[in-house]
Amino acid sequence: MAFENLTGRFQMALRRLTGKSRLTENDIDEMMREVRLSLLEADVNYKVVKEFTDEVKALAYGEKILKGLNPGQQVVKIVNDELTKLMGEKAEELNLSEDLTVILMVGLQGAGKTTTAGKLANYIRKNNGKKPLLVAADIYRPAAIEQLQTVGKQLDIEVFEMGTAKPETIVKQALDYARKNLFDLVIIDTAGRLHIDETMMEEIKNIAKITNPEEILLTVDAMTGQDAVNVAETFNAALKLTGCILTKLDGDTRGGAALSIRKVTGVPIKFAGTGEKLHEIEVFHPERMASRILGMGDVLSLIEKATEEIDEAEAMSMMEKMMSGNFNYNDMLKQMRMIKRMGKFSGILKMLPGMGQMADMDKIDDKQLIYIEAIISSMTKQERKDPELLNRSSSRRNRVASGSGRSTTEVNRIISMLDKQAKMMRRMAGMNPSNVENMQENLAQGTLQPRLSRAERRKKKH
Repeated sequence: MAFENLTGRFQMALRRLTGKSRLTENDIDEMMREVRLSLLEADVNYKVVKEFTDEVKALAYGEKILKGLNPGQQVVKIVNDELTKLMGEKAEELNLSEDLTVILMVGLQGAGKTTTAGKLANYIRKNNGKKPLLVAADIYRPAAIEQLQTVGKQLDIEVFEMGTAKPETIVKQALDYARKNLFDLVIIDTAGRLHIDETMMEEIKNIAKITNPEEILLTVDAMTGQDAVNVAETFNAALKLTGCILTKLDGDTRGGAALSIRKVTGVPIKFAGTGEKLHEIEVFHPERMASRILGMGDVLSLIEKATEEIDEAEAMSMMEKMMSGNFNYNDMLKQMRMIKRMGKFSGILKMLPGMGQMADMDKIDDKQLIYIEAIISSMTKQERKDPELLNRSSSRRNRVASGSGRSTTEVNRIISMLDKQAKMMRRMAGMNPSNVENMQENLAQGTLQPRLSRAERRKKKH
C-alpha cells in the first residue's frame, strides 16, 4: 500500500510529542530529524525536504506551541497542513469545454498511460456526461493499438485508429471524425519511450499544435520517486503541462513523486490510479493524501467509494436486516460482496482513522473474502437461512468444511463472526435513542471517556 514506510516513520516521530503537556525546542528538533530522514528515505527531492522541515520548525517554535495546551496535537496539525500545502492544498479540476474537449496523454513507456487513458475516459463519461473517443496515436510500441482497443471494448468506448500512419495524420483525422460523429471528448494516447529523446518531444509538440488540447496530462509511475520529478520537469519545459496523473499508487510507493512534483514543477497532480481495474482512478485531494500519510485515515474518500459502488437502497435494506437481529448467512454473503466491490479490504481499512497503525494490517489477505464466500456457498439453503442449524450440529459443520475445501476451524470462525455481528446489532437496536444521541455528542466533542473497571470505580469512590 502507498506510503507505508513514510507513514510508519512519521507516526513514530509524532508519537513522541503527542503525549506531552509541554514541549521544548529539543523535543521539536528530535522530531524534525526523524521527519527529515523519513522524507529523504521516501525519495523526496532534497530541496523540498529542506523547505518543508524549515517551515514546520519555524511554526512549531512559536510561543503558542511551546507554552500552549495540547502542543503535540498542534504540531501534528502543522505537519498535516504543511504536507497538504506541499501537494497543492486543494484538488484541481479538469479543464473541460462545453464543445469538444481534447486531452493529450503523455509520458514514458511503462507508466500505465494507455490504461490510464481508458480510466480517465470512463471517469469523465460517468461524472461529466461526455461522449468520449479514444485515439491510438502510439504507433511504435508493439501491441499499443491492440491494448487501447481492448480497454475501449471493456468500457464500451470507441477507439479511433489508422494503424501505423503518421501520428500527426491520425490526430487530424480523429478530430474530424469526432466532430462529424458528435463526440465531445477526445483522449489521445501518444507514444511513450523508455527515455526522453528529441524525436519523441518534437512529435508530441506537433500533435499539441494540431490539437490545441484543453489538457496535457503527464502519466507518472508513483513508484519511481524523484525520477518522476525529472520527467515532469522535462515534459513541462517542452509542453507546458496542465496536470499529472500518478499511477500505481496502490503499490509499494515511497511517496517521493507525490510530495515533490507540485513543489518542484508547479504542475498539479489531478488524478491518482489506485488499482489495476478500469474504474480504479480517483481525484487527487492533497488534504486527504496528507491525512493518509500521517495515518489519520481518509473517511471522505471511503464514503465516496461506498456511495459509488453500493446502491443506497441495498445498503439501507442490509442495515434494517442487521438491526432487526435476523441477520443470516445470505445477508453475510451480500455484505462480503459489497466490500469486494469497493476494492482491496486492507485498502478500505486503511481509510479508517487509526486502522493504518495496526501492526498486522499487511497480513490481511483479500482471499479471506473468497474463502468466506466458498464456505457460505457450501451450506444448504436452509442452513444459510437458519444459522442455528450449524450451531447445533458438528456433522453439518464438518460437511460444509469438506465442501468448501476449508478447515472446520475456519467454518467455526464464520459462525462466531455472524453470532458476534448479530449480538452487536441487537445491542445497538436496544439502545435508548437519547443515549445514542448523547454518545454522538460526546464523541464529537471528544468528551466520551473509556469505561472504568470495577477496581478503578471502587478506587475513585474512596
